[in-house]
Amino acid sequence: MASETAQPGFWSRVQRASVERLHIRLESLLVLVALSAVMAVLSPYFLSLSNFLNILLATSTIGVLAIAATFVIGSGGLDLSLGSVMGLSGVAGAFVAVNLGWWSPLAVLACILAGGIAGYINGQLVTRAFVPAFIVTLGMLGLARGLALVISQGRAIYGLPPEIVYIGQGRPFGVPMPVILLVLTAIVAHCLLAYTRFGRHTLALGDSEGAARAAGIRVEHHRRIIYTLSGALAGLAGLLFTARVNAGDPTAGINYELTAITAAIIGGTNLFGGRASILGTMIGALIMGVLQNGLTLLAVQSYYQQMAIGAVLILAVFIDQYQVRKESRV
Repeated sequence: MASETAQPGFWSRVQRASVERLHIRLESLLVLVALSAVMAVLSPYFLSLSNFLNILLATSTIGVLAIAATFVIGSGGLDLSLGSVMGLSGVAGAFVAVNLGWWSPLAVLACILAGGIAGYINGQLVTRAFVPAFIVTLGMLGLARGLALVISQGRAIYGLPPEIVYIGQGRPFGVPMPVILLVLTAIVAHCLLAYTRFGRHTLALGDSEGAARAAGIRVEHHRRIIYTLSGALAGLAGLLFTARVNAGDPTAGINYELTAITAAIIGGTNLFGGRASILGTMIGALIMGVLQNGLTLLAVQSYYQQMAIGAVLILAVFIDQYQVRKESRV
């Protein structure tokens, strides 16, 4: 007797396999391939090796921020302070290395520690003061940016030690050092989110905080860790940016949080939590990198590029919610 239950089609099975085995949404990969093909047709320079490395290098900072956004959004939270915390972290590291003249590893630690402290404050206010994440991180956006300007006295801090500059400008085996660090960070983050209890608890929070609490998860404690991790990753992004431009710039990272959140959502992270993929986020970051690089090669003005990023964010959320409604009807 034929089963009365409709069997999923071939495309649905392929999509499901890509999510379950690779933890990515196949649509995101197809968009990346299609966008790259279009840019290759429009610009003869797009497929050059140097341009490919430029895309990866430009994506490295956004990619690390997007990983941070993936953890927070996957848990049902939101962090609008990523770009400002990145700028503050870079200034903190440059101040320690140049103004104080401390050992370079301490300057690297200062970058990550400054970001982690900002993230911890976000987590404390969200979980203990019960202030909505939107308000807390929006406030931190202004606080971190203002503090960066105060520390640097409104000027970029130049003259970083060679050891730190190598982190941003070194090319072992011809590969930019920031790209290597992005890949290592993505591998560790993917394993953490996809294969550990920490990752399962993170997605459980986003799926249903009440159910997570009933299952014995320490919701407030776990959420504080997530925001601290997000801040530390923003600190790492600040280190990469600062080392690449050889300066602690207090204006670095403006609007980067928008691009990072867009990359995470394009990669399959549900804006309302419960579903997230680091590998998908990396594909989303590459989509944003290809889009910006292609528009730059086509001599499109920067303000039109910002319009394109905003449009892509709206489209990504629309497609994500359409897929959620479609799956709920099956």
